[in-house]
Amino acid sequence: MASFLFALEAHVICKGTAKISHRWLHKFGPRYLQTGRLFSTSTRLGKSLILGVYEASAKDSPLVLSQAAKYFDEKYSGKLSQQIKLFGKSFKKGKSHLLFGLCEEFPLLAVANLGKEDQGFNELEGRHEGHESVRTAVAKSVLQLRDAGEDLVSVDPCGDPMAAAEGASLSLHSYDELKPKSKRKPKVELACYTDHLEASEKTSFIDQWHIGEVYADAQNFARLLTEMPANILTPTKFSEMVIDKLSSYCQIVARDQAWVEEQKMGAFLCVSQGSGEPLKFLELSYNNSSDKSAAPIVLVGKGITFDTGGISLKPPNNMDKMRGDMGGAACVVGAILGVCKLGLPIHLKALIPLCENMPGGKAVKPGDVVTAMNGTTIQVDNTDAEGRLILADALCYAETLNPKLILDMATLTGAITIALGSGASGTYTNSPALWDLLYKAGSKTGDRLWRLPLFRHYTDQITHSQLAALNNIGKYIRAGGSCVAAAFLREFIQSSDWIHLDISGVRPNQDEVPYLGRGMSGRPTRTVIEFLSLYNQKNQTH
Repeated sequence: MASFLFALEAHVICKGTAKISHRWLHKFGPRYLQTGRLFSTSTRLGKSLILGVYEASAKDSPLVLSQAAKYFDEKYSGKLSQQIKLFGKSFKKGKSHLLFGLCEEFPLLAVANLGKEDQGFNELEGRHEGHESVRTAVAKSVLQLRDAGEDLVSVDPCGDPMAAAEGASLSLHSYDELKPKSKRKPKVELACYTDHLEASEKTSFIDQWHIGEVYADAQNFARLLTEMPANILTPTKFSEMVIDKLSSYCQIVARDQAWVEEQKMGAFLCVSQGSGEPLKFLELSYNNSSDKSAAPIVLVGKGITFDTGGISLKPPNNMDKMRGDMGGAACVVGAILGVCKLGLPIHLKALIPLCENMPGGKAVKPGDVVTAMNGTTIQVDNTDAEGRLILADALCYAETLNPKLILDMATLTGAITIALGSGASGTYTNSPALWDLLYKAGSKTGDRLWRLPLFRHYTDQITHSQLAALNNIGKYIRAGGSCVAAAFLREFIQSSDWIHLDISGVRPNQDEVPYLGRGMSGRPTRTVIEFLSLYNQKNQTH
């Protein structure tokens, strides 16, 4: 019977869910240093297949087949190239076509337009366009196949298996556990297509594919935490989920209010006192360094599981999104999860202060003065500038760990959203060398960072206080708010190497990043993992 051939173009991107097991990553990850191999390979193929094609350099020239697509086309007597000729001008970069019935091995194919083949680093965009094009096109095809009812998909690595895995896995994430089963997105299992490769190449491609899955899985866990309703994801529940997810990889201690009081963390305590939910202070420890006594890298994440603004109450519009005010904490957890699965040979700690910011009879009031762990007094002029208060004490505690580097992440200010929108995370650092690595990491992952100043001009604003050493919002309200908040945090830093990421603008995703879908983004988890990898490589060579 003649094959039934039909091409269908998809115009709507939906989001789905994929929960892919990485247990074998934990099994093989610790062998990284001994074997040079990160992961085992999988030979299982999907019953549908994604193949990539490139736009030709010359106008009106035919599309160029990827290495995998060329292999497939030759195997099946040119059927693929015959169909591609029929696609038309609407088949542009990032688009996907479905083909039915070309072969029995893969009854359904998705052809992804990857754009030009020679795409590289774009200095104006600050990212590698080739990586980003692969993520976007593969994501489009995966969603198209999922919506066509496919649950097992083989993916052309498109010469960039890490990016292909990221795009595929990130696109399938969806938090729909609370919806009726009839409205949940179906699960899709992914596999890397390697039939076109020589045996010597397959191992490298599979390893890179699985690294991409680790990066995506880490970001997806951060997305899950950030998206969950605040009545479910309380500080206690957050702690339980982190322990359940990471306790097999690293040591975790969940501390209570009594411990926080012993540490004299008055800034953290004042934020939590308006809520009936008990606070938590998480400390995670991972040490795979060859020198077990090496100074740690310390990650710090803001963990406000719901932010009403306290007595300085927020407007009601979109207050539900404040369930995601623990986005910094979620990204810290995602980053350490990725590091653990990769088995990076570093000493890493993570500190996460967790509480709600609620109004109430015991809530901190505007004008109150509190004392941080290091003895610094703070005048709380606005209770909605609470993130910097809990971070102040966490940073003080980080300094007691003799850190090599401190990196904090927080959905800290609305001002960064006004300044940068969702294009990049606001970045502050006292080290040009660290900024170089951060920029390089963001350009590879496509999740970009942008450096902002730490001028004395901003420090002068937060040291202008009628009653205390510091005030928590600055002398000139609404002027340079993100820079002022960073200057406030800097007052609690003694280390020579420090990074602060203000991630409020990148927390949600509407349609800005096509392979993420709508909802909480989990950004910049992958960039932080990549930065830690680059930082480790640099330190090993010195």
